[in-house]
Amino acid sequence: MVEDIGIRGLAESLVTTLSEAGKTVTTAESCTGGWIAKAITDIPGSSSAFAYGIVSYSNGAKESLLGVKNPTLVDNGAVSEAVVTEMAEGALHLSGADIAVAVSGVAGPDGGSEEKPVGTVCFAWAVRKGSGMSADSESQVFDGNRNEVRVQSVAHALSGVLDRVST
Repeated sequence: MVEDIGIRGLAESLVTTLSEAGKTVTTAESCTGGWIAKAITDIPGSSSAFAYGIVSYSNGAKESLLGVKNPTLVDNGAVSEAVVTEMAEGALHLSGADIAVAVSGVAGPDGGSEEKPVGTVCFAWAVRKGSGMSADSESQVFDGNRNEVRVQSVAHALSGVLDRVST
């Protein structure tokens, strides 16, 4: 599959960059269902760069596993920058990794709304800074069917981690 070549290349670059920097990444995934973690762990030697991943598809899992606050979910919805930021921070805290990426979105074919159409995906990255952390987030609206939205989400998440490790 052509899309997977791009993902594999990003994952290889990420594993190499993390390994050379002596850093690790962890994932907190919803709509990608563990695909980001799979892309990383498909790369030989990834054990030096990957802490672990959490697939938190349900709101309950986001709360119980990652510490997402119920009011954040109620006020913003699961597909929101506020939720993915708490997911990324929770994953970073749990794992002891240096960087975390979190993803939640509406991959389709159903579930979209006028405010959050199918293809809407929210991303957050949390980076350990000394004894604290910094986090940033963004939203994208991808075109395509369910698989195409997920492929683009995985690539975007990996690229975002790579950008933050390289700086």
